[in-house]
Amino acid sequence: MTESGAESELRGNGSVRKGCDPFAQTQRSKLQHRRARINQQINKEMRMRAGAENLLRATTNNKVKENVALELSFVNSNLQLLKEELEELNSSVEVYQNGKGIPSLKQMSLNFSSSESVSVPMIPLGLKETKEVELTMPLKDIIEEHYNEAACKYEKELKELMDLRQAMRTPTRNEAGIELLMEYYNQLYFIDNRFFPPNKNMGIFFHWYDSLTGVPSYQRALAFEKGSILFNIGALYTQIGARQDRTTKEGIDHAIDAFQKAAGAMNYLKENFSNAPSLDMSTPSLNMLVRLMIAQVQECVFEKVMVAGIKDEFLMQLQSAQEAARVADVYSLVYQTMTQPPVKNYVPFSWTTLVQVKSEYFKAVSHYFAAVALCDHIMGPDDEESEQVKALQQLHVTIPEGPSLITVLKDKEERRKLGKAHLKKAIIKHEEAMRIHSLCRILRKMDILQEVLAIVHKRSLKKYSEIDHEDDFFDTVEAPEIHPKTQQKPEIKTPNFSKVKVTDIFHRLGPLSVFSAKNRWTPAREVHLKKSEKGFGFTLRGDSPVLIAGVVPDGSADEAGLREGDYLVSVNEQDCKWSKHTDVVQLLKNISTDGVSIGVITLITSEQQNNQADRKSLLGTMSSASIFSGNDKENSRKIADSSKSPGLLLTWNKKKNSSKDGSTHSLPFIAVTDDGSFY
Repeated sequence: MTESGAESELRGNGSVRKGCDPFAQTQRSKLQHRRARINQQINKEMRMRAGAENLLRATTNNKVKENVALELSFVNSNLQLLKEELEELNSSVEVYQNGKGIPSLKQMSLNFSSSESVSVPMIPLGLKETKEVELTMPLKDIIEEHYNEAACKYEKELKELMDLRQAMRTPTRNEAGIELLMEYYNQLYFIDNRFFPPNKNMGIFFHWYDSLTGVPSYQRALAFEKGSILFNIGALYTQIGARQDRTTKEGIDHAIDAFQKAAGAMNYLKENFSNAPSLDMSTPSLNMLVRLMIAQVQECVFEKVMVAGIKDEFLMQLQSAQEAARVADVYSLVYQTMTQPPVKNYVPFSWTTLVQVKSEYFKAVSHYFAAVALCDHIMGPDDEESEQVKALQQLHVTIPEGPSLITVLKDKEERRKLGKAHLKKAIIKHEEAMRIHSLCRILRKMDILQEVLAIVHKRSLKKYSEIDHEDDFFDTVEAPEIHPKTQQKPEIKTPNFSKVKVTDIFHRLGPLSVFSAKNRWTPAREVHLKKSEKGFGFTLRGDSPVLIAGVVPDGSADEAGLREGDYLVSVNEQDCKWSKHTDVVQLLKNISTDGVSIGVITLITSEQQNNQADRKSLLGTMSSASIFSGNDKENSRKIADSSKSPGLLLTWNKKKNSSKDGSTHSLPFIAVTDDGSFY
């Protein structure tokens, strides 16, 4: 089943979540199922080997030692086979390729002046897989214990969150899949602030599998969930880039954009997340992946030149040679990174081999284009001579010994000699690429790569035979290295999370500025006020939620227990957590009766929380001692009473209120608001 055919829609709270059906047997899901099975077998064999090794060390019976040694040989053999099978799964890059982006053998022309491009497979990343996480019950507990609200009121929100997490496990390989992952990533910001206190363990474990080894890792921190989603954003971009049709300019541009965004996601992950529990998210691995993506961007830039068509012009041939040399250089850097520990023992051998093959392949291509430019060039007019000499000077890292560049340009025989040296170097590099390719069993199965290497090698041999003369008695000079140069430098595009607008799923809990996991507040208390001729006797300030800025001494609000610093959350049971200042004022003005019931809460400062913890500790100590005098019992009762009403511990200011212009006015009965309205 194709991935597009496996799409399903997951609905939550009226919204539509699109993801691949996790029960459909797509190629990606088959890979992960096989990887999970192999890892279980590897763990089983490793436990058996550990037990056998312990027995071998402990026993003194020679017959037992012989049997155990024989068993160990079988176990080690099975382990080796399983590891090879796992590596083959991790190297299944062809699953993510687009057949249109890789020309067939008939399409490949021996002459690169053709508009057809010769493409080799790219290296995409598999997504990190995750286990299901039960978030409903822990979040319900927080809603009831921390927010003092009935959890049953938030069933839709909880279902929407779980649907969103389920959908993001199988994103489609297109822009919709990227937006789905970004939506969940942005939603985690709200979830983190709503439900994960900074100094409290929630007991929720997030399980994720390593993208290459399939080894599971878990952490309690929500940062692990966010980091894994960010990794998958980058991995999904690599799959989108690999599936583009790179025989067209438009397809190559899309591939370049995707690989640059993949590099940006991996780089952002490296810079913002630390202490990764899995190797794929470690700094060395992310460094390698960023460089790999940049190299694949550079390869696409070269293919873009090929699609545009190589004209039989001297300057265009030299430009192509320098572009190919640039690709070879960046792949050489990736290869050096892959062969350094700890990445060396982690990256699949087929990846390392493919990168090395590409490095040698593009070196050969660069020398081939240099040879074609020199051998097929016809001297232009005199006004072009200086530009051509300058281009030839920029082509080589070092100026070749012998005749001057002008002489080389004007003398057909000298051009042929230098071109022949470049062709000889190209053939040597092609043969080296084919030799390295033959060392990897997995790459030998990739028919398209073998065809590409064989065709370009034959093309160089054909060109060499055309310019090789039987009467050549001169020694072939050593071809100088091609100076790498590119017309389009790759960019590292940081993910633009702001383009995916999300609304806090648990919006009804209230504004995050107050109603968050890091804050604590008293349970909402109802305050009944009677409106006198001069008003209710309090002032308001701010928005969402509105703050009680001042309370008139001995006024209606003061007598009812309203305090400066309280937040107004309801008026006559109408929720006002998200209400603007003017809306609340207008609501109070429109009250027809003489009385009103408002709901308020009081934030508990960190100092007060510490004092309460100290009082609870003191009460526990006194209770365990069971030695209370009359005064001790009275004091403990007062402490217990005060702990039940933390709002009474807050101080409030009865000073005169200051307006925006700095003037002060007394507030005997009339409450004046910040915008000048009063009630």
